[in-house]
Amino acid sequence: DGNGNSRSQPPRGTDLNGRCGPTEPCEQTPPITLGPDKGTQVTVEIHREDTSPQLIKRLSLGKGSQRLRGLDNKDFQKIEPPRPPGAKDLHAYPWDKSSLKSMPVDLQQLKKLDAYALKVNVKNSVEELVKALLKQARTDLEKVRVIWMWICHHIEYDVVGYHNKSQLSSKPRDVLQMGKSICEGYAELFEHMCRLAGIQCKKLSGHAKGYGYKTGQTFTGDSDHAWNAVYLEGRWHLLDSTWGSGSVDDAFTKFTYRYNEFYFLTHPALFINNHFPDNSNWQLLKPTLTLKEFENNMLRNSNFYTLGLLATHPETPIIQTVNGKASVSVECCPGTLFMFKLKGTDKHGLMTLKKQRMDLDIYPQNTGRHKLEIFAKPSRAEASDDVYTCVVEYVVECESVDKAVHFPKDLLQPVGPSWFSKRQGFLQPSHKEPVLHTNDGRCSLTFTLGKDISVQTSLHTDGSSLAEDEGRPHVLQTQCKSQVKLKVQLPHAGNFVLKIYSKKRSDPGNYDYVFNYLIRCLNTEVKWPPFPKRYSKWLPDYEIEEPLSGLLPANRNVHFKLKMHSVAKVLVQAEDTYTLTQNMGYWEGTCNTSGCTDVSVMVHENANHNFYSQVLKYKVETQ
Repeated sequence: DGNGNSRSQPPRGTDLNGRCGPTEPCEQTPPITLGPDKGTQVTVEIHREDTSPQLIKRLSLGKGSQRLRGLDNKDFQKIEPPRPPGAKDLHAYPWDKSSLKSMPVDLQQLKKLDAYALKVNVKNSVEELVKALLKQARTDLEKVRVIWMWICHHIEYDVVGYHNKSQLSSKPRDVLQMGKSICEGYAELFEHMCRLAGIQCKKLSGHAKGYGYKTGQTFTGDSDHAWNAVYLEGRWHLLDSTWGSGSVDDAFTKFTYRYNEFYFLTHPALFINNHFPDNSNWQLLKPTLTLKEFENNMLRNSNFYTLGLLATHPETPIIQTVNGKASVSVECCPGTLFMFKLKGTDKHGLMTLKKQRMDLDIYPQNTGRHKLEIFAKPSRAEASDDVYTCVVEYVVECESVDKAVHFPKDLLQPVGPSWFSKRQGFLQPSHKEPVLHTNDGRCSLTFTLGKDISVQTSLHTDGSSLAEDEGRPHVLQTQCKSQVKLKVQLPHAGNFVLKIYSKKRSDPGNYDYVFNYLIRCLNTEVKWPPFPKRYSKWLPDYEIEEPLSGLLPANRNVHFKLKMHSVAKVLVQAEDTYTLTQNMGYWEGTCNTSGCTDVSVMVHENANHNFYSQVLKYKVETQ
């Protein structure tokens, strides 16, 4: 009848979605007798639904007369047996992205009640425990909440009992006394406590994508998990106090209390992600899912939804590469940070962050099946200590490897500008994509600074002696007011990482990494020399028009054109010394490189002083 009870002559009919239901075998149910030898005995006989029930009461007067707790005990109200779910209990599938819960719950308003539930310490009987808990609960929701909170914080998962179920009891009084159980005990205790509190509650059984679940696995045989449905405000709602209480380690040897709000009155369209009831009516969904659909559906765990993530693409947990590449994206709320691991490393992919989306292209380095894990965390200041938690997993099946794609070991994820770099003050980037392609080995990019910050860069590549200090001369940085321009000249073909750092201008401390670009050049003829070496007296808004190359030809006249302000005199020191003249904001002149190995540019900052400061240094080619 939708509640797990067999009928003696059930009608063959349909379930809530119009599908034919199976015919139950006929079974003769014996009368159930409750009560002790002395006292009041109540015998209840089960009759067909269309006959009038008869209640036979046998009275035995004597000492020790007892009332049945939860039925006619004056402390607990009498409740009707749970009714099966109907049309008004159903929620639309798939999830409409509106709420994580199946009814409005003001968690802030429940804080005081939650704190009270945690302090209640009654272990002598379930009845006394419920009495103590209900002292602070007024509404049905508060009654369910206080029971839920108590169980989630006082009953631990019995990892030993899980491995030796023959020694395990799931009876409510035993679970209470032991303070531990497996899912069956959690669900039975919850059901019993709710009924004592006058709340309709039902224990449900089915399959779950819990501990040991492997992406894409099938479910056969008996159900492996138990949870509950509670009746509140005219509708059935779902919850799982086992999963609300905490988690076990990978070896399944240790339980850790880690309260999880997500599994309290979870929206059925989200609950079906990892809970498949034996009776499909208890999905509380329209339409219901088949077991095959449940098996094939993406597993998004509670972290996925509590972090405000909304959807994944593709929707299937097993994805195939196309020409060696697979792509994944996650819809998210603004301000979410991501990381990923493909077979334990993040070196074979390219992740970019948009305001409300994360995009990831991965390139497995071997054929076969690969585990792809995606992690997330909020970036708000108050959550700075938060760790990344796994939110979704894929299995990537790779038939061929794209050997042409290589990512330098120095590349950090995410790649390219993002909402995060924007928050750090890097606005209006000229290149919004993560990869810059150059055929001649040169590229320039610009961005506007939205904060009073100093910027520094470095260039990195694999298989080269391009150390960090040597990498900087291949990037020429100029700044005019808030506009920053970077010119890059690559020393050879290959894959390069351009890292960008910043710090507050007033801060004497170190620069913090902000973001990086991947620069690709396939032209093997490329061989650009570094830019000239700049010294501290070379100000950010000075510009080099020529010569841009830091390596000057030998025995040549070389023309200099430099844009500098606030200087009284500019000299070029080679074998001889040459004075540059000021013309339309530029200092210009020519020097000869004969007989020297390097050339320096010196500035005289004050006409009244004889002291010169070095600002640039060029090397001269050896003959």
